[in-house]
Amino acid sequence: MQTLMFREAAEAASVVAKQFSDTAGEVSALAAKLKAMKPRAVITLARGSSDNAATFAKYLIETRLGILTSSAAPSISSVYSAKADLKETVLIATSQSGKSPDIVTALQAAKEAGAFTIALVNVIDSPLAQSADIALPLCAGPEKSVAATKSYLATVAGIARLVAAWSEDHALATALDGLPDLLAKAWGLDWSAAVEKLLPAKNLYVIGRGVGFGGAQEAALKFKETCAIHAEAFSSAEVRHGPMALAKDGFPALVLSQNDETRAGMLELMEALSQSGAEILLSGFADPRATVLPSLEAHPVLQPILFLQSFYRLAEALSRAKGLNPDSPPLLNKVTETL
Repeated sequence: MQTLMFREAAEAASVVAKQFSDTAGEVSALAAKLKAMKPRAVITLARGSSDNAATFAKYLIETRLGILTSSAAPSISSVYSAKADLKETVLIATSQSGKSPDIVTALQAAKEAGAFTIALVNVIDSPLAQSADIALPLCAGPEKSVAATKSYLATVAGIARLVAAWSEDHALATALDGLPDLLAKAWGLDWSAAVEKLLPAKNLYVIGRGVGFGGAQEAALKFKETCAIHAEAFSSAEVRHGPMALAKDGFPALVLSQNDETRAGMLELMEALSQSGAEILLSGFADPRATVLPSLEAHPVLQPILFLQSFYRLAEALSRAKGLNPDSPPLLNKVTETL
């Protein structure tokens, strides 16, 4: 019997196709508005998987638009009730449910402080969506498994679509047209070789960089949630500062490498990991020192999205192999309402 996580992750291709079709006009109009606004900064607002998608947004906005992008700390407004001057800024809130009180409060506070607020949200009649100046639906449909999958992929796809239009990146926009088909292919890739390698693992690193770092954060979160593995995400640069001391004697490291300017650093890291004796799992390119997990050729911005689609199938299989239920991780709820 298939788990909810398996079925929902498998829907990502159709979800993204529906989102692109249903929201094309809204995205185009919003991109035109943002171009006219010329904001001095962008603020992201999110928790959990949605915050990992916000990391993707930061790298994409800063590299494609050159606009400083920073993550908001919700407690600044929800707990400390501190005020800020956010005139000429854009706040992008990402959420599946749109119900967490601290995220709603932070968006409302940002709006009062002068920010133009956008919500990318799956529940379009949620408090977050109703509070924002503009709400873009993720179109993911009901997601019942505690572990977010299709809603994460819908969020990063929506972010990429908006930034492509905003920055007038025609190559990225054209590549995004093929994303639904690529997601369907990525779901069919066989990452089962990693299940046997990771079955005894209690700790591991997930390594990415640049636009791929948010995906590494998301994979690490899913390892914790669904597989009861203490996983930490690092960039290929940051892992060399301290954390590398643990990456020896079979310590597992999942390396996700899109084919862009970050590849040279990943190749250097592969040498260091190999010399230290780490157990390397690799997707993005081939290397004889690693267990290579298959990947697709695609625009570098799309590759981290495709990695996660294949990864979700791995995480679901690993969870079941460990005798766990990926749909109902202990001590977690689908909607986490923090203050």
